[in-house]
Amino acid sequence: MSAIFLFSNTIWGQKDILELLPGSYKLVYNEKTGAQKLVGGGVNFKYQGNTMYCDSAYFFAKKNEVRAYGKVHINKNDTLNLFCDSMHYNGLTKKAKLWGNVRVRDREYKLVTDTLEYDAKKGRAIYRNGGRVESILNQEVLTSKVGYFYPDSKNFSFSGRVDYKSEGLSMVTDTLQYKYAQKKMYFYGPTTIYTQGSVMRCEKGWFHTENEEGVLEQNASIHKDSKIITGRSLYVNSQKGYSIGKGNVVYRDTLGKMSFMGDYSYLSDKDNKGFLTGNALAEYRLKKDTLFIHADTLFSFQDSLNELQTVLAYYEVRVFSTDFQGKCDSLSYDKLTDKMELFHSPILWSNNAELKGDKMEIFLKDSVIDYVQITNKSTVIMEVDSGKYYNQIAGKNLFAYFDNNELYRVKVDQNAQTIYFPQDTLRNDTLVEIKRSGMARLYASSIVVYLDSGEVEKVVYVGMPDGVLYPMQQINKEEQFVKGFSWSPILRPRNVEEILYPRCD
Repeated sequence: MSAIFLFSNTIWGQKDILELLPGSYKLVYNEKTGAQKLVGGGVNFKYQGNTMYCDSAYFFAKKNEVRAYGKVHINKNDTLNLFCDSMHYNGLTKKAKLWGNVRVRDREYKLVTDTLEYDAKKGRAIYRNGGRVESILNQEVLTSKVGYFYPDSKNFSFSGRVDYKSEGLSMVTDTLQYKYAQKKMYFYGPTTIYTQGSVMRCEKGWFHTENEEGVLEQNASIHKDSKIITGRSLYVNSQKGYSIGKGNVVYRDTLGKMSFMGDYSYLSDKDNKGFLTGNALAEYRLKKDTLFIHADTLFSFQDSLNELQTVLAYYEVRVFSTDFQGKCDSLSYDKLTDKMELFHSPILWSNNAELKGDKMEIFLKDSVIDYVQITNKSTVIMEVDSGKYYNQIAGKNLFAYFDNNELYRVKVDQNAQTIYFPQDTLRNDTLVEIKRSGMARLYASSIVVYLDSGEVEKVVYVGMPDGVLYPMQQINKEEQFVKGFSWSPILRPRNVEEILYPRCD
């Protein structure tokens, strides 16, 4: 476009520079105004390889200005065409202004606006009152209040309610810079991007229109079906079907009622999996409670319908809900079966009970624990009398059954042991007094223990038992605890914050 507006006050009248074409009737010079006027039924002339058509044109030699009126059409080397109702060009400042039904078209783009300014020195065209840019080669259409064009580099800048649309992609933003040669857009201010199946929002970033990849920053979010991901910075690749999040990443599955948080995330729709790391936290909204899982790294796996199926947690795992809490080194949660597996020194707390073993499987039902299966070195410890005594159950393999998260029955297979402190309840008209009658110790091959609020109600054994009841004053200290006894209240998280930042007291 810069080659169109290069008139000179010293060469305008020279025949080898200004060549009248058929249709230009005459050239009139006005001595009073100093204007040279081309008039006729149609003014056609060629200037430095550019052809201009209009109803009339004026040249002011002293001011070095050209003005064209009526059906103005400029053609440059058969590649660029410009149309308008009138045009004014200043040869000293190298600036031009076009009014009325302005249309610019080359082999790739066409522009429609009401008024256009052009700076030949800077190689820049500007519209300020609204314009529409449309690609001839594809379905790209862009509208904005203000537009800046740099024809030589094919770079564009738009502001004021910028709307971009192409096949499978649309965008609304406040300010947009488009590097056409790279097919790369940079946007600033509140921005919404629509692709097939997803909506992206941010206040700063870039996006490649052909590869459908980009970076979203500042209040960045991606919405796809029932899934939402937010973060300080999100990299997205729609064609390859994955995203990477950095800084305060939150991934929510509203349909699956599960959320993940961390410092770094990788999510793949194509492979139906993802992971989060860096202070990672999972939140599962149960029917009557919310389950939180914290670990160094969390993995999620979806089925073929992209529905959440499995969650894996690795290293320094801690679990919190209102009714139970847990700790282990690694964890697996199957959402379909509502089964949670804890590995490597797992601990489960529920009310006054602490459960341990080499491996633990927790089966949930209607948001609460149904039963727990513990494998190898299994123990159940229940604190009574504020830590003065402990009712204890131990063995190789153990099943613990719960009712409304209250432990009510424990079955032990192989090397079963139980140590408990039976209580006697003394009542009178005004007082209820509870006394411990002694310490009961029972060994058997298998044992079933029935409990109520942590107190042993009944013990059923299989095989030849080895049992004894010590009066309180004659308790054998060597038999007061089951093998492998340990009590770890300091490890038990009391709230959600403590699974992220364990207390040290």
